[in-house]
Amino acid sequence: MAKNKPGAELQKSLLLLLQDRFSQNPSRHKGISWNEVEAKLKGSPQQLRTLSKMERTGGEPDVIGYDKKTGTFLFCDCSAESPAGRRSLCYDQAALDSRKENKPGGAALEMAKAMGAELLTADQYRALQQLGKFDQKTSSWIQTPVAIRKLGGALFCDRRYDTVFVYHNGAESYYAARGFRTLLSV
Repeated sequence: MAKNKPGAELQKSLLLLLQDRFSQNPSRHKGISWNEVEAKLKGSPQQLRTLSKMERTGGEPDVIGYDKKTGTFLFCDCSAESPAGRRSLCYDQAALDSRKENKPGGAALEMAKAMGAELLTADQYRALQQLGKFDQKTSSWIQTPVAIRKLGGALFCDRRYDTVFVYHNGAESYYAARGFRTLLSV
């Protein structure tokens, strides 16, 4: 019994943190009730683990919508800048493997998968930017079309001059100011 207690305590503290963030940012989730979100979370231990990983790496996840087709709430990293615990990463494992020297600590796509979440698409990133001003000093890797990736490229986004930009770079590149944001359906 004592073994499960820390997990229960962590779950309780995570739920309180998420509830507090939810309450402080009502414009991100108009028409959504915390009680509905909490009920869904309590029945979703795997998603709670993913949200915990999102939080631990600096993502500050919050509800940004509800998908009527799937009946799921959408959580996204809402930290002002790209999550600090997910920076200095190349795009994917193939890019990491292609580096001969000065390899970064990992790859964004694989880290997102290991967390149980996925990188944002360009459209999802633009939708997030409608809810606030994110990545004004950093940038975030986004899902890259296969055709671009096959040619060695990868896409990332940021917000500068009050405008959202989508750029390209070599997938093997990495920068201290570039990380990634994730999306999770619960």
